[in-house]
Amino acid sequence: MTNYLDFEKPLAEIEGKAEELRAMARAGEGVDVEDEAGALDQKAAAMLRDLYKDLTPWRKCQVARHPDRPHCKDYIKGLFTEYTPLAGDRNFADDHAVMGGLARLGDTPVMVIGHEKGNDTKSRIERNFGMARPEGYRKAIRLMEMADKFGLPVVTLVDTPGAYPGKGAEERGQSEAIARSTETCLQIGVPLISVIIGEGGSGGAVAFATANRVAMLEHSVYSVISPEGCASILWKDSEKMREAAEALRLTAKDLMRLGVTDRIIEEPMGGAHRDPKAAIASVGIAINAMLNELSDQSPKKLIKDRREKYLNMDGNGLAA
Repeated sequence: MTNYLDFEKPLAEIEGKAEELRAMARAGEGVDVEDEAGALDQKAAAMLRDLYKDLTPWRKCQVARHPDRPHCKDYIKGLFTEYTPLAGDRNFADDHAVMGGLARLGDTPVMVIGHEKGNDTKSRIERNFGMARPEGYRKAIRLMEMADKFGLPVVTLVDTPGAYPGKGAEERGQSEAIARSTETCLQIGVPLISVIIGEGGSGGAVAFATANRVAMLEHSVYSVISPEGCASILWKDSEKMREAAEALRLTAKDLMRLGVTDRIIEEPMGGAHRDPKAAIASVGIAINAMLNELSDQSPKKLIKDRREKYLNMDGNGLAA
């Protein structure tokens, strides 16, 4: 069953009518409905193109958060072989909001790390909705250091509203863990590729995405704060999230122009959730291309270029 976003309600009505007609035919009511259903399909396809032709930043936020959008686990399953999960931070616990391990991308051995939101109520609670605790970032640090030791490229898949702000996380050093993870990103002498597959929220995303190459899916978002949080702070009214989304410049196009991201990965018409296999395949092509761009660079150059990339960004996010 398709989950429709608020702005897709007219589309839901048309696709629903087409499905009702086909259900009648399957029920053996002797009605030839294919012509009428086909006309509705064409109308729905045209409406889908119109809806997604020029999405507002707020609507892109909604698409980025779609519950059926493929998550980290789906990308690992669809792109990587011989995936061996590695757990724990060797200090406190294993954070299920962060998954990672050794894998192969084609013939290339890599370390893959990502945020996992879960896809139903049980798994979302287990994964803490993709909001990592300190032990999640310390696990990522451990895996990045292991990759550096064995000369393995690191691929990170970012999809988080932000780091978990709970009392326990703060007591265990949340800000320090995020800072250390960001520092580790800057220090490892292997290629580091990051893809924003859904939400890239605040320092919780930066801790995985301080990379040589950062790619964003077309309808993903990447920002210092959620539109709702920004609206609550600036206007004391979370309902002004649409205005906040416009001001934050959080879309892939905005961030490409500002020099924060290096590549935009096209999504299937209607978003990655409408054709997950195609979206996953596109991400795989982009990761391979970015790894090829970096394959001949020395560890010193990888570190130097990565540091300069971020140090040369001015206060507006533009490359100096």
